[in-house]
Amino acid sequence: MNLNELRDNAGSRYRKKRLGRGIGSGKGKTSGKGVKGQKAREGVSLNGFEGGQLPLYRRLPKRGFKNIFRKEYAPVNLGALDKAIADGKIDAGTVVTEDVLRTAGLVGSGKFAGVRLLAKGELARAVTIEVSGASATAVAAVEKAGGSVRTKAARDEAQAPA
Repeated sequence: MNLNELRDNAGSRYRKKRLGRGIGSGKGKTSGKGVKGQKAREGVSLNGFEGGQLPLYRRLPKRGFKNIFRKEYAPVNLGALDKAIADGKIDAGTVVTEDVLRTAGLVGSGKFAGVRLLAKGELARAVTIEVSGASATAVAAVEKAGGSVRTKAARDEAQAPA
């Protein structure tokens, strides 16, 4: 078989329906949409309309709300942090801040209110970490490795006037 003998399978390609191209085409004049009425018009959309029956979106109760003040935190796992230190992206001797994590590529470029340290994986070195928040398990794991974690909440309490 040569390249010039290759053909598509029968029925795998079909011609585009050419609408409104004369009465002889079979789809002329009204282009298969019938005569007048809402469904014959351009841009018609009857989504959610159930012929006068109470639509589903009105039959079901309203639930929940969207908190516009919600803060989204970027998660950073201990395993990823340990790998970044092992790869030389982060210096374990310095204080690991949110900016350091961002430059190392552990935090995405989304709109995050801060970084939250999570305990997935293990940390093998003593590291001082300064983040917005941390899970209790993550703090315990860092302290077990000989390091320390300072969170934003703890910093704010320390700086609050007495």
